Amino acid sequence: MEHCEPKLHTRRLDMLLRIRSPTGQTRVTVDAASTDAAGLKAQVARAIGLHHPDSQPFVLARDPAGASPLSALPGLPLASLGLLPLGLSCCPSAPSATATPLSPLLVKQDPLDNHLEKLDGTIKRGRDARFCKHGSAGMCEYCLPLQPYDAAFLDENKIKHMSFHAYLRLLTQQNKTAPVSSPAFVHPLDVLDFKVKAPCPSKAHAPFPQGICTKCQPSAITLQSQSFRMVDHIEFESPAIIDAFIQFWRATGSQRAGILYGRYVPYSEVPLGVKAVVSAIYEPPQHATHDSIQLDLPDPAEASVDAMAAALGLVRVGIVYTDLTDDGSGTGTVVCKRHADSYFLSSAECLFASEFQSRYPVASKYSPTGTFGSRFVTCVISGNNDGGIDIFSYQVSETCVAMARDSVIEATTDPSLVRVCESTDKQYVPEVFYKYKNEYNIMVKNAAKPTFPVEYLLVTVSHGFPSSPSPFFKNSRGFPVENRMGIDKPRDMAALKNLLNGAQPMDALSDFHALLFISEAGILDSDDLRLLTEYVKTGSEAHFAELSQRGSWQTLMMILQETSTTSATPGGMDGGSGSGSGGAPARSAAPVACRHCTYVNGPGIDTCEMCGLPLDQ
Repeated sequence: MEHCEPKLHTRRLDMLLRIRSPTGQTRVTVDAASTDAAGLKAQVARAIGLHHPDSQPFVLARDPAGASPLSALPGLPLASLGLLPLGLSCCPSAPSATATPLSPLLVKQDPLDNHLEKLDGTIKRGRDARFCKHGSAGMCEYCLPLQPYDAAFLDENKIKHMSFHAYLRLLTQQNKTAPVSSPAFVHPLDVLDFKVKAPCPSKAHAPFPQGICTKCQPSAITLQSQSFRMVDHIEFESPAIIDAFIQFWRATGSQRAGILYGRYVPYSEVPLGVKAVVSAIYEPPQHATHDSIQLDLPDPAEASVDAMAAALGLVRVGIVYTDLTDDGSGTGTVVCKRHADSYFLSSAECLFASEFQSRYPVASKYSPTGTFGSRFVTCVISGNNDGGIDIFSYQVSETCVAMARDSVIEATTDPSLVRVCESTDKQYVPEVFYKYKNEYNIMVKNAAKPTFPVEYLLVTVSHGFPSSPSPFFKNSRGFPVENRMGIDKPRDMAALKNLLNGAQPMDALSDFHALLFISEAGILDSDDLRLLTEYVKTGSEAHFAELSQRGSWQTLMMILQETSTTSATPGGMDGGSGSGSGGAPARSAAPVACRHCTYVNGPGIDTCEMCGLPLDQ
């Protein structure tokens, strides 16, 4: 940003700032009397098109070199920072290969990454009876431990992609990277950037599109299969998790999408591998048909769901959706749509996956921007070659994420092809090439004009179930799933009462959907909700005994005691008339005010829509 032009008003002190960023120039008007540095940064992020500033960090500075960052100033109004009379010159810098590298000592990595870094990682081999001529205490080239990135070992064990930490060790060995604490440390990971550098490092010509040279234009892209993957395996704690999810398709014939919550742990089947363990599936608001899904974004409950998951020690690990079509045979088999002769993940799905992966980057001190890659996995439930229902898990490559972010590629009507966008006056698109074997089994390079196969962007992830399931959530009765209006049983106090009746507290409360409902009800305060999640996590009876003495928990129990266990049918939730059980009282034909909370309910219901208590008591 260069120049600031103050305009004094009665109550506002407007400041017009010119923003200079790698994407061009724009203007932002802020109230210098009330806006602080954090508020200015949020406005700048919106102005330059950063929809996820947390995953796309940038710096506001007085000078283009970033020597005087604004973020280092106190959180005071801009007018009190001495900026007004001096004139403000700020230059936000989006993460790119040319930005000032972030010190590795400032990056806070995930504890899992810190753990894997400390491991030896080598693949132990026993003494070879045929070739080893030494004693049991000796060692030779035939029994020397292998590195985790050894190509022969990976090929022998049919490991298509090495783990991320194995790839990281390969890079540090090839580059002879110094320790992170050394002044000679150079980040071994490269951050892909396919945009024209602005301003040009040579400073010899006008900005694009008036001028461009080899120093500012992005290099041509040669696509090849990514040699590593951020997640090596995804494990569902119990088959019941998937069975409950696809029950929606079985009941309606419509597709369904859900967010996977779980945790990341080491995976011993792959050297220095990482496994995503799925504990629950949250189903966000959505509209679905037999061949489409439309998510209602942004999800108003997203923050509260993430907070509940975090309290339980869980994080978002991926997304799952169905693509199922019954084959009409009446035997329960489905149509196999995704195979080698069609596609595995469509071009539109690849862009969808890249969007989610860019939202959830992995912190890494070996990257100049402090983040690299993502562990977010995309799972598709569809038919396999035998007509059975199966899970297919993927990530997209780092090249795909960067190309989608920089508007280099777009989806096509043919799901097996990805289209390369054309260059315009506003967007320069580099050339894209891909290699393949022709009919003579010779490797050739072909230009993507204008499309290329989607397989070049995919990274396959294996999946499975534990041989001895021990799920995090132990409730087997099941609480109604959120956002299944008109399909599942209603999520109300009656459903919670039915869940708790005749069951041990741990067995009943150990359900992600039930915990979300209790949190949404707003009856428990934050301390009691934290105590409840600790009880579910640890199973400690002491936690439950303490919770039972809390006032908000006793209030919840009193409401449940007064709640009728007869709840409306799913049809009644959508306005259907349906009657209650034989002994249920007749429903009023006029609006009824609840005697407990005074909420005025519509006619034809017998429980309050606000508090869930019966209207006839």
